[in-house]
Amino acid sequence: MKKALTMLLTSSLVLGLAACGGGNNGGNGNGGSDAGSSPSSAASSSAGASASSGNGDPVTLRVAWWGGQSRHDYTLKVIDMYEKLHPNVTIEPEYASFDDYWKKLAPQAAAKNLPDVIQMDISYLTQYATQGQISELQPYIDNKLIDTTNISDAAIAGGKVNDKLYAFNLGNNALLSVIDKAMLEKAGATMPAQEWTWDDFTALGDKLKAQGKILTQDLRHDVFFPFYLRSQGQHMYAADGKSLGYADDKFFIDFYNMYNNWYQSGYLLSLDKLAQKKGTPEDGELELGNAVSTWGWSNQYILSAAVAKRPLEILPVPGWNQNGALFLKPSMFFSIAENSKVKEEAAKFIDFWVNNVDANKIILGERGVPVSSAVKDALKDSLTPEQTKVFEYVAWAEQNATPMDPPNPAGATEVDKLLKETAEQIMYKKLTVEEAAKKFREQANKILGK
Repeated sequence: MKKALTMLLTSSLVLGLAACGGGNNGGNGNGGSDAGSSPSSAASSSAGASASSGNGDPVTLRVAWWGGQSRHDYTLKVIDMYEKLHPNVTIEPEYASFDDYWKKLAPQAAAKNLPDVIQMDISYLTQYATQGQISELQPYIDNKLIDTTNISDAAIAGGKVNDKLYAFNLGNNALLSVIDKAMLEKAGATMPAQEWTWDDFTALGDKLKAQGKILTQDLRHDVFFPFYLRSQGQHMYAADGKSLGYADDKFFIDFYNMYNNWYQSGYLLSLDKLAQKKGTPEDGELELGNAVSTWGWSNQYILSAAVAKRPLEILPVPGWNQNGALFLKPSMFFSIAENSKVKEEAAKFIDFWVNNVDANKIILGERGVPVSSAVKDALKDSLTPEQTKVFEYVAWAEQNATPMDPPNPAGATEVDKLLKETAEQIMYKKLTVEEAAKKFREQANKILGK
């Protein structure tokens, strides 16, 4: 662990310790070498360095991720375990909060100095893959460095761009709402049914407000607006990625009339206070006892419950049962940098992460329900009640889900930023919802059409 601690201190000074991307809410570089490399060339490019690992010669592996303090702590334990099993390998950890992580990665990508193993989000996958910044992974599956014996093709497919695998799924997730049932009942309300609606959610607002509480901190726009579109039989992006997937502004207007009503009624955290949030469970309004709910991905429930230290319940997002809105999503991925000189060692680390039972007894599904059926079976007796809730919820979602949308197209991160800014202009009363809908559609299509 001494090897990890040196980098831990350095990384914490540079990047800070912050939290899980998306909380209540889930890099742009240019260049990149060998974007058109064949699978065989991708594998052979690291053969020399990996041979050194096999011979016991020293190997240094940089591993980067985003997250909160709890994720940092257990990830360092897994790294320590890997180093003890591979004494010749020194792992240099690099980590930050979600937003800071991508700001750090962007200049590294431009300089072709990305960490060897990169925690990847589906929002950035197409961008990094199409710019030649991450390596194709199929060669490492073919040569058994990443063992997929107990992993389904469906679990793997989410990491593909243009039918090539660039990111390996670390766990499956589904969207949910986390509810403080005791707070709800104290306000004179009852726990909603599984088939609840957005109107049901809105109806709780005044009761919570009377108790000095809010409905939720906020709903992340780039996550929940696309989900709402799915419930309306629409999609955020067209199949070719060259435009938005909807043409009628009605869908934007309906969603943001509802959202703006929550904000103007005082059911959400004010934008000035929201801007001060780090996006960590540690400073989340639900976790602090100020909001009755938080909204995000299923793996985030585990940290929310751990920080809140009180019973919390899970519900699916309203509209899940309309037009096949519910879907499973890879929680996050590991990718291998194209600039890495130790790609095979990076592949071995990914294999260890997804297949090693002892490692997963430390991880315990915090990055999503494990993709390996063997690991899932081995963990059943190790799970806490909170972890069991997540595993059971994802199993339920799997039975009720339809296929997820393709990875976001290039330009999507710019569209996400535009959506957030446009929504804030609505809430600041600088734009009507109708004006905002038109502005967003026109500007987003211009971005995607480039």
